[in-house]
Amino acid sequence: MEKANGCISRKRKLPQGNDMLNFSLDELTDDLLERVLSWLPTSMFFRLGSVCKRWKSVAASESFKLACSRIPSREPWFFMVDSSLNQSVVFDSAERSWKKLNHPPLLSNNCNHDSIPVAAAGGLVCFRNMSGDYFVCNPVTGSCRELPPVNPDSLDQPLHAIALNAYSNYSYKLVLVSGDLSKLSFKVYNSNADRWEEEIMLRRKTDDCTEHISNDENEDAVYFLSKAGNVVATNMQKSPSKQFSSVITLKDGEEIVYFLSSSGTVVACNLTRKHFSEYPRLLPVFYEYSVDVVECKGEMLVVMLSEFFESASLRVWRFDEKTKAWNQIASIPPAMSHEFYGKKVDINCVGAGDQIFICLSSVELCSYVLCDIAANEWVELPRCCMNGEAMDFMSAFSFEPRIEACV
Repeated sequence: MEKANGCISRKRKLPQGNDMLNFSLDELTDDLLERVLSWLPTSMFFRLGSVCKRWKSVAASESFKLACSRIPSREPWFFMVDSSLNQSVVFDSAERSWKKLNHPPLLSNNCNHDSIPVAAAGGLVCFRNMSGDYFVCNPVTGSCRELPPVNPDSLDQPLHAIALNAYSNYSYKLVLVSGDLSKLSFKVYNSNADRWEEEIMLRRKTDDCTEHISNDENEDAVYFLSKAGNVVATNMQKSPSKQFSSVITLKDGEEIVYFLSSSGTVVACNLTRKHFSEYPRLLPVFYEYSVDVVECKGEMLVVMLSEFFESASLRVWRFDEKTKAWNQIASIPPAMSHEFYGKKVDINCVGAGDQIFICLSSVELCSYVLCDIAANEWVELPRCCMNGEAMDFMSAFSFEPRIEACV
């Protein structure tokens, strides 16, 4: 039988019946082989080249990338950020393991030393450097693209939120929300046109949520915190990479960017209708707590760590637009959260499908928890060790590991 590139010829017909017991992948046509291999976990793609010459050729082909793009979704990877902001480590949720990424010079030089990750979507992660320049990268392939400079006039305004939205593997946009809270505006970079669009002003929505209800008027929304009687002292300082923490959702054809104000309230910026509103507080003003916003399956959720009755409480909340109130949808078991009490723990969270990845950090501890909000299941993840040393991460960004995602 003929050999081709060290593998069995592909001219043989597909076997039937009992012949399937002796069937080999080497007998597939190129097209079928690419389809089969495209379903492998992304981490396996890096090993294709070591199987044989034919598989190495498949991994480098454009038609294989096209086959990969037809896979509906992949288990998320979480791009980890450490305190020194110079590591490229991911947590692979499919294999439940830590991986270190090796990047080509462009990504390493521009997006790893003086830059920090600030947003992620699809298969891409966005970095921002100290000069206010932006880079969009595919962490799996290492491909990187520097975006055109932002208008210098825009840099004079306080920046509140940076959100990345990927429409496909070939199209995305970056959204910047800036200005004073009473006078917000947003600016969009469009990858298709490779340019920044004109800045657009946002007006305050006339029926702002804060005008309808306060937490003091609704005992049900904050029942477990309503009569604590003391000020809970925890750390609300966010890690540098989460300074512009935000999420973007698409609901009923409307794009909305959510971010946390300096006072800890959630601000919703409707980019389609060009207005913004501020949600009612989850806790009274005199409380201190750690809070973050996440996106799960197209909706915004809030994760909050607070203290009550000499114990720490980590809960997930959803805002009901009809009743204008927050409803609890998940809560960590007390046995898992008790160790956070009195530690001044900061939480930095990111959502992916039904999962929320939570980094808990303080001077005394560092922990990572994965929450399945659909099943209300909470799992503490093992620590990451590189070169025999445990690493501490402050935050993470979620992305789909796709070799076909273009910058």
